[in-house]
Amino acid sequence: MQTKTAKLTVVGAGPGDVDLFTLKGIKALKSADVVLYDALVNPELLSYAPDAELIFVGKRKGCYSYQQEQINDLIVNRAHSHGHVVRLKGGDPFIFGRGAEEMEMAAQAGIEIAMVPGISSSFAVPAYQNIPLTKRGSSESFWVITGTTKKHKISGDVALAAQSTATVVILMGMGKLSEICKLFRASGKNDTAIAIIQNGTTLEEKIGVGTIDSIEQIVVENELANPAIIIIGDVVNHRQQLENIKQEVAEQVA
Repeated sequence: MQTKTAKLTVVGAGPGDVDLFTLKGIKALKSADVVLYDALVNPELLSYAPDAELIFVGKRKGCYSYQQEQINDLIVNRAHSHGHVVRLKGGDPFIFGRGAEEMEMAAQAGIEIAMVPGISSSFAVPAYQNIPLTKRGSSESFWVITGTTKKHKISGDVALAAQSTATVVILMGMGKLSEICKLFRASGKNDTAIAIIQNGTTLEEKIGVGTIDSIEQIVVENELANPAIIIIGDVVNHRQQLENIKQEVAEQVA
């Protein structure tokens, strides 16, 4: 009979680069009996759980290997039969990751719960391209918004964000890019800088930078697609400003 304590640990896997995974996350994986992992998780992380049962429960190109209800059942059943279940999710599980929902479900089933935060792609991916979300004189705050709601509609917060002076970060928004640009144009922000970063912090990273008016063509030219993050605001220009400074310094040294 099962003698181990039924436990769920929800772990954030970070944005993709394995070096951004936390030490606490490694400890959780090493103690796991079962790991349920998503599509955006770097598979190298699974090496930290060599003796665990590994189950892929992610989504790829609109196809679900498991529906959420099935994932919930797996968590409960494996926790009771095996012991420690680690739910490994891309980025941070509490930022559009449904980690909170799964923890509530497990708690209702009498399962011990724990949470290990992850580095969110919302700020890590722009940072890897030298795009700060806040910068004196450019942005005093930032929004992080889902591009597509549960009902597969564009979030109403995008229209509100378009009227602000804040940096706007949109996750899961590539399918709504035309609508997003339309909202920003309606706020008179045709020339506002925008960057789209695909597969951020990984070797497959791709980036397109332009303005609200030009970005859709840039996406086509660079063949950008999901998984990608959209960053809108003057802070996007910092990336090129930094390159200009480096070039000027190099020329002075030469």
